[in-house]
Amino acid sequence: MKNRTIAVAALACTFASPVLAEWAFVGSPMPNAFVQANDSTLELQCDRIRFAPAGYEDSEDIVARQGLSIRFMKNGTSEAGSFQVGQVNANVQIVDNYPVEILFKNSEDYSFVLNKLSANASVNLSMIDQDVTYGIFDLKGSGAAIMSLKSACSGGAQKTAQPEAPEGVVYCGGGGVKRQIEYVILDSPDGEWDAKVTVNGETIRAMTAYSYFGNAETPKEFVVALLGEDRSEFLVFRDGDQDWLEYGDYRYDKCN
Repeated sequence: MKNRTIAVAALACTFASPVLAEWAFVGSPMPNAFVQANDSTLELQCDRIRFAPAGYEDSEDIVARQGLSIRFMKNGTSEAGSFQVGQVNANVQIVDNYPVEILFKNSEDYSFVLNKLSANASVNLSMIDQDVTYGIFDLKGSGAAIMSLKSACSGGAQKTAQPEAPEGVVYCGGGGVKRQIEYVILDSPDGEWDAKVTVNGETIRAMTAYSYFGNAETPKEFVVALLGEDRSEFLVFRDGDQDWLEYGDYRYDKCN
């Protein structure tokens, strides 16, 4: 059975007490504010949250449900607000073999979460559709750590933290949607991420796939598929002296 604590709604029952822990901030090259409690970790980055619950099965459960309830508690029994993470407002996936990563689609949503974390006493991370808790964290000291995070992410530290743009083949075009796309296969992979893709200056990690078409016949021109961490898919083709890339419904031809 999964090792979970039964959570309750505000004023209904008593919440399990958060474990007191010290919030910390780490700057360049990847600014983050984090806290550890028992076997759980909550990490805040510039645009995403990473949460490592005590049990790996909880990580699997969160991703399977594609959701997480973030409850902000002003004391042990009173809820001061909540944010429901779901497919509409975030991408939820397991990264680095264990933590759940919540990548927010809207910066205003993430700003709301950070402000609530700064202003309250504890946070309860629970199942999206039931009163079942994955982890509770004390928020004492979070305000200072989050202030440092915001400063780093809005200044030079954020620029330093961004992945370096690849230096590879550049593709241009797109018909109705003009883009410049560049990718590079890494000599030293970052875990499962063995490539980087840059779209109009924004870089994401990606994994390569040389078998992509399932039971369908692979086109002879196919080179590799690049599967982005944001679930984007880029298909690279080459035929003689023609190089192109397909992304969505558009084709991008080599332009460098």
